[in-house]
Amino acid sequence: MFEGLSPLARDARSWPFEQARALLARILRLRLSDAERDLASTLINSGKADEAVKTFPALAKPVILETGYGPSGLPHLGTFGEVARTTMVRNAFRALVDDAIPTRLIAFSDDMDGLRKVPDNIENKQPLIEDLGKPLTVVRDPFGTHDSFGAHNNARLRAFLDGFGFEYEFVSSTQCYKGGLFDETLLTALARFDAIQKVMLPTLGEERRASYSPFLPISPLSGKVLQVPTLERNVEKGTIVFQDEDGSKVEVPVTGGHVKMQWKPDWAMRWTALGVDYEMSGKDLIDSVKASAQICKALGGVPPEGFNYELFLDENSQKISKSKGNGLSMEDWLRYGAPESLSYYMFQSPKSAKKLYFDVIPKATDEYLQQLDAYPRQEAAKQLDNPVWHVHSGRPPQYGSPVSFSLMLNLVSAANASDKEILWGFLSRYIPGATPESQPLLDRLAGYAINYYDDFVKPTKAFRAPDDKERAAIVDLLGRLKALPSDCQDAELIQNEVFAVGKDHEFEPLRAWFQALYEVLLGQSQGPRFGSFAAIFGLDRTTALIEEKLG
Repeated sequence: MFEGLSPLARDARSWPFEQARALLARILRLRLSDAERDLASTLINSGKADEAVKTFPALAKPVILETGYGPSGLPHLGTFGEVARTTMVRNAFRALVDDAIPTRLIAFSDDMDGLRKVPDNIENKQPLIEDLGKPLTVVRDPFGTHDSFGAHNNARLRAFLDGFGFEYEFVSSTQCYKGGLFDETLLTALARFDAIQKVMLPTLGEERRASYSPFLPISPLSGKVLQVPTLERNVEKGTIVFQDEDGSKVEVPVTGGHVKMQWKPDWAMRWTALGVDYEMSGKDLIDSVKASAQICKALGGVPPEGFNYELFLDENSQKISKSKGNGLSMEDWLRYGAPESLSYYMFQSPKSAKKLYFDVIPKATDEYLQQLDAYPRQEAAKQLDNPVWHVHSGRPPQYGSPVSFSLMLNLVSAANASDKEILWGFLSRYIPGATPESQPLLDRLAGYAINYYDDFVKPTKAFRAPDDKERAAIVDLLGRLKALPSDCQDAELIQNEVFAVGKDHEFEPLRAWFQALYEVLLGQSQGPRFGSFAAIFGLDRTTALIEEKLG
C-alpha cells in the first residue's frame, strides 16, 4: 500500500513526514556505520529501500513506535490523539521507505502502577477503596467482568482502539515485569542506581529527596506498591532491602515483578528494554521527557525521537482538566461528529494550542469534507500533504459528502427534522438516486446534524423581525425566487439572485445581508451558502418560509 511513494515522501511538507524523516535518520545513525549509512541513504533515496534492507540486515529489525496509557481510568480524547498522531507518523515512515523497513506500534499499558485514587465515576467504590495502593492488575474489578480493574480498563482500551481501526500491539507493564522482559534492564538500573539518583534528586523537593528511590517494592505483606527508601543494594544478588509496612526489613529481587520503577525511571527503562525508537508526548511532560532521556542514556539506551504536542484549551482558553470537566469527551465528539473529523482535528497543527469545545465540531467536519473533496483532483505530491491521506492511512474513500455539515444543520433547522427520514426526503430529491446505502457518510452526517441541532442550535435559536431595509430586500428576493421555476435546483443560479439583491440594496459589507437572512429566516447568525440551502430545501418551501417570517 505504501510502496512507490518514497520520491514524494522525501519532499512532503506535512508534519508526519518531517517526523518520519527524523526517525529514518535515527535508524540509519544507530544501526549502521558511517560508510554503510551513506550507501543505505543512497539506495533509499533512489527508491531502493528493499535493496538497502537486503544489503544491511540491521535495517530489517522493526522500528518501534510507542504510545502510553495509564489504566486507572478509561481511554479518552488524549488517548485517541496520541495513537492517531503516532499512527500518522508510522504511515509516513512506511511511505518514506516504501514499506521495506518493518514497523511496530506498541500501545503500552502502565498497569502495574499502584492505584492512588478511586475514580469518581464508579458506583461500586468499596473494592477500590480496600485495594488502594495495590497494582492495577491486582485491584479487584468493581464491574465484576475481569480479573482486575487493570484488566477491565485494558480491555476497554483495546476495544476503543479496535473500534477506530488502529493497527497496534498491546503490551502490559505487568506482563513485562513478571515475565522477565524487563529483568536485564532492571539489573542495569540497580547497578547504576546512583546515576539515576543524580538525575532525579535535583528535580524533587527536600522532603521527597530524603526518601526517594527509583525502585518501588511490592510489599509481601499487603501487596501494595510502596514508596519507601532503598536501605541496601546488592548488585551481585540483584536485590534491594527496604522497610515494609510492619517495620521489618525485607530483601527482594528487582526482577520478576517484585518491584516497579518510579514513572520517570520506568519510562526510561521501558525505552531501553523495548528499544523504542519514537514516542511523542504533551507539552506538559517536556521536563519529564528530559529527565527520562538522561536516565535512558545512563541505562545504556538511546532516547527515542519524538516531539511535544500542545495541549487543548476550552472555549475560555483555559487548559482542559478531567477533574474540572471543562473539555469534550470522546462520547461528546462522536455524538456530534464523525471519527474522521476528530482525526482531522488531531492532524491539524499539533504544536499549536487549540480550543476543544463543541463549536469546533461543525467547522472541523466541513474542513475534513473539503479536503476529501479536493483529494482526487490533486497531483500525487499534494495528496501526501492532504490531511485525509493521514486520516485514512493513505487510503481516503473515493467519495465524500455532496452536502456540507453546516448546510445539513440548516436543513435540520428549517425542516425541524427530528429523524433522518425527514432529511432524506430532501436529500434524495436533490441528489437523484442517493440513498443511505449509497451515501453512507452523508447518512451519518444527517444523524450527527440532528443531534447537534437538538442539543446546541435549537435551544439558542433567536428569530428577529427585519428592519425596513432588510424587509425591502427580503421582499425583493421573494419576488425573484418566485420568478424562477418552482422545481429549480440550480444552487448557483439561486445564489446569484441572493447576491444581486444584497448588491442592489447596498448592504455594506455584503455579509450583513446574508447574516440578516439567517437571523430572520433560521434564527441564527450564520449558515452555509443560501443558494445550496434553498436548492436542497426546495424553492417552494424556501419561499413559503420567507412569507411566514415576513408575516
